[in-house]
Amino acid sequence: MGRFSDGLVHSAATGSAMKNAAIWPPTSLNGRSAHIAFIGNSLPRRCGIATFTTDLQLAVDAMSEVGRTSIVAMSDAGQCYDYPSSVAIEISDEVIGDYRMAAIRLNQLKPDVISLQHEFGIFGGPAGSHILTLLDDVDAPVVTTLHTILSDPDPDQRRVMNAVCQRSQSLVVMSEFGRKILNANYHVDPARVSVIAHGIPDVAFIDPDYVKPRMGYDGRTVILTFGLLSPNKGIEVMIDAMPAVIAACPDAIYVVLGATHPHLVKRHGEAYRQSLIDRAEQLGIADHVVFIDRFVDRETLLDHIAMCDVYVTPYLSEAQMTSGTLSYSYGLGRPVVSTPYWHAAELLADGRGILVPFGDSVATGREVARLLSNRPRQLALRRRAYLDGRSMTWAQTARGYMRLFRAAATPPVSTTSANEAPHKQAA
Repeated sequence: MGRFSDGLVHSAATGSAMKNAAIWPPTSLNGRSAHIAFIGNSLPRRCGIATFTTDLQLAVDAMSEVGRTSIVAMSDAGQCYDYPSSVAIEISDEVIGDYRMAAIRLNQLKPDVISLQHEFGIFGGPAGSHILTLLDDVDAPVVTTLHTILSDPDPDQRRVMNAVCQRSQSLVVMSEFGRKILNANYHVDPARVSVIAHGIPDVAFIDPDYVKPRMGYDGRTVILTFGLLSPNKGIEVMIDAMPAVIAACPDAIYVVLGATHPHLVKRHGEAYRQSLIDRAEQLGIADHVVFIDRFVDRETLLDHIAMCDVYVTPYLSEAQMTSGTLSYSYGLGRPVVSTPYWHAAELLADGRGILVPFGDSVATGREVARLLSNRPRQLALRRRAYLDGRSMTWAQTARGYMRLFRAAATPPVSTTSANEAPHKQAA
C-alpha cells in the first residue's frame, strides 16, 4: 500500500517509525490515551481525499498522546479496496443504511474526537447529504476539515454545508480565504475556524541537477506538473506555452506526471490525455513533453519534485480552495508559476511565486521562460519556499489538529456554583 496527495501513491511504511518521535509531551485527552477516528476516503483508493486522510491519520497516530486512530472509509459504487487495518468501518457512499450503521459502530468504539474530511463528491445523496445522517447520530465531538468551500453554492450545497458546520464543534480550512468565505457566505463565526496548512513530507533541500541524472533527465531543464489528470487542470495551456519556453531554453522539457482521474476514465476513457498528446504533436514539440501515466510511489514522486526546475499549476478556475500538489511542490522548495486560484493566490503572494492569468498561454510561456533564464531568481524562490515549508510538514500539521482535538474532547467548565442549578434557556 502507498500514499500521496492528489491521487499519486507513496509508501505508508513511515507510520511506525513516526510513532517513536516525541512530538508532544506524554499527556493525554481526558486522562487517557486518545482515540481519534477519521471519516473520509482512504488509500488504496486513489484520490486526493484518500491520500490526505491517510497522511493525516498517520501523522496524528505518531503523536505521543494518541493511543489509537481509525478510519471510516468511503467506498465509491462498484469498487472494492484492500484497506489496511487502520480502516475500522467501510461505507458504500450511496447506501444510506451504511451511514446509520457506521454511526452505531462509532458509538461502540467511543472515539474521543471524530475528524471529518468533507468534500461534497465523496458522500451520497444530493450534495453529499447522506453524511448528515451519520453526524446526527454520533456521540463524539466532530472537527471538520472543509476541502471545498463554494462561494456560490446551489441550494442543496448550501443546505449541506450549513448543516455540516452546525454539527461540527470546530472547522479547519487550509487558507485564510476559506475562513473569509465561511464568514461572508455561510455566516460562520471566524473564531470557530482554524487555518491549518496542508501537510507535506519533511525532506532535505536538494539541487535539481543532483537528481536529474538518475531520473534520466541529465542536461535537461525540467518543468513539472503532477496529480490526477483532468480537464480543469489546464495542462493544454502549458503545452501551448512550450514553444515560447523552448525558444528561450532549447533543452526544456515538460513532464506531466500522474494517471487520469478514475472517474474521467470511467466516463470518457483516455480521450483527454490523447487530446493533450495530439496537441503537443501538432505544435511540433512532442519531444519536449513527457506524459507519465501511472501512480508513482513516494520515493519516485519526491524525486520528480526534487529534479524539477519549475513547478506549474495552470488550473483553469479560481474556485480551488486547496491544492495538495501546490503545497507539496512549494513546501519542498520548488519555484512555482501558477494561475491565481484561491490557494495559489494566497500561498504565492508577496513574491513567493509567480502568478499568471487563467488560460493565458502567452503569459505562462513568458514567465516560465524568464524564470528558467534567471538562475539566481530560481534559487532565491527555492530557498524561500523551502524555509516557508518547514511550517507545513505533517508533524506541524498534526500539532495543529491535536490542539483542536484536545479542545473538542475537553468538557466546558461550568460557571454555575455548587448550590446553583444551571439556568435552562427557553427553546
